[in-house]
Amino acid sequence: MTAREPLGLVKGPGETASEFTMIAPDPGQVAKFGEFVYFLETDSGAGAESTGQEIYGRITHREAVRLWPDEFMAQPDVNPNRIAQLLGFRGRPEGGFPGLGTDLYALTVNILGRFDADLDDFINPRIAPSSGTPIFLASDAQLRTVLNRLALDAGGSAYVGDLISRARGAVPIALDVSRFASTHLALIASTGSGKSYLAGVLLEEMLMPKNRGAVLVVDPHGEYDTLQDMMNDPAFRAGAYRPAVKILRPEEVKLRIDSLTLDDLTYFLPNLSDKMRHRLLGAYRSVQQKRKRNGGYGLHDLIDAVRTARAPAGGDDDEESNRRESGTIEALVWRLESTLRNSSVFDDHQELNLTELFRPGQCTVLQINEIDPREQQMIVATVLRRTYDTRKSTVKGQSAEGGPHHLPFPVFCLLEEAHNFSPANTPVVTTRILKTILSEGRKFGVSVGLISQRPGRLDSDVLSQCMTQCIMRIINPVDQSKIAESVESMGRDLIQELPSLSKGQAVLAGASVNTPVLINVRTRKTRHGGQDLDAPEEWRKYFERGGDVRAQRARQAVQDRTFDDETEAGLPLL
Repeated sequence: MTAREPLGLVKGPGETASEFTMIAPDPGQVAKFGEFVYFLETDSGAGAESTGQEIYGRITHREAVRLWPDEFMAQPDVNPNRIAQLLGFRGRPEGGFPGLGTDLYALTVNILGRFDADLDDFINPRIAPSSGTPIFLASDAQLRTVLNRLALDAGGSAYVGDLISRARGAVPIALDVSRFASTHLALIASTGSGKSYLAGVLLEEMLMPKNRGAVLVVDPHGEYDTLQDMMNDPAFRAGAYRPAVKILRPEEVKLRIDSLTLDDLTYFLPNLSDKMRHRLLGAYRSVQQKRKRNGGYGLHDLIDAVRTARAPAGGDDDEESNRRESGTIEALVWRLESTLRNSSVFDDHQELNLTELFRPGQCTVLQINEIDPREQQMIVATVLRRTYDTRKSTVKGQSAEGGPHHLPFPVFCLLEEAHNFSPANTPVVTTRILKTILSEGRKFGVSVGLISQRPGRLDSDVLSQCMTQCIMRIINPVDQSKIAESVESMGRDLIQELPSLSKGQAVLAGASVNTPVLINVRTRKTRHGGQDLDAPEEWRKYFERGGDVRAQRARQAVQDRTFDDETEAGLPLL
């Protein structure tokens, strides 16, 4: 198809006011699902200033309206074009529209509108083009301009992939980092679709010299330590700038006892009775007073407060009442000891220092694999709450510059397996602070990115407040329905496309792009740390290293020792 040659003509309006249908022969098979087309706005019903403007649309449906007759297909070894010529059918005349022998397709186009550079958005004309209006295929140059909010090399852009309907590199697509770093992001995909890979691409872009983000990654599987490759890659350097990637292993993740709230303790301690809750409340209030006076407290202070806190009002003074009260106290102390003292996470003195977790140009990876799931929730809830409170006090000028409660820059927190930290219909300690950040964090420069393979298990309110979405292959109908309910920018045509996406393909939608687009994710610059194990390869390596021989020798040695022991004991030999 040559430049400015029409793809086809408008047939008429579609099912909605923002749709129309067109007829096209499409011999080059360029009118693909998700492809972008345009027509020229006329002065009928439009202001003179907009006359001749390109009105863009996206193809959402393709249906054949005329194909080769069945008789042409009766002989698979004979070219149907040859049969058509013998019967007198003609194809496309020179410079004209197709003849009788050419396939025709009815295409449904969703109107996006004309692109307003000042508003950086599409303005829908609210009227479909008239019948017979020529429709053109948008050029690569046009799409590079109207689909991206920012140029690829501009500060604040994140190049994540290329438009799926064009050749690799022809129409690169960049997310606007400032948008998802203030209105939050959701990355949703089935297992094996490439969500961790795409997350790695986003993190690479945020640590580029043009962005220099302050990023925290909550990593429940230990997949993101390969991001350290950025530190030695020239692509991430500019002048004196060099990104830092800090990996905190599970044994380095610590929470101070006095950073836990009463809700944290109530959630974490198992099977608390009403009397235990009452006693815990009194003890918590007591240690909070100690904290104001002395600057902190430890587990022993909390346990001492449980033992000495005032008994519930109105209790009897008889021996039986005292015995029950003593049992309540000891049961509560046992729970505190067994959950907090025996944990490797909770500590009287050590904690995750926010000024070390967050720095511009630094990605901190919080590896919480090998940590109990409930402790993981406590870690995330505590870190997010402290981050939000610190940014809030900083913005309001209530924290001393350079102090431990001063973060003078916005931060971004990326949570893997987000459905474990805010599950649907299940109260967990992290959900409340997540909802607070999602609704109010924009004012204070705290944003989150949620990664999940099961959106159906993710809290609806949490998912719906993420204004930028990166959605990869989703097959489960429940998950598709959850996305349709929670993601306003996803039309039904894109929802239906999710099961057919290949690995490494994604739909980008929401505040960080001008309109939803289908992309092929770009190649990562760092190694991917989330690959599945190649079991046959591991088995072969095991034998090549002589592992089987060593294992046989070890088993034989155990058998020999067992035989000797039984002989010395006088046991009968079997």
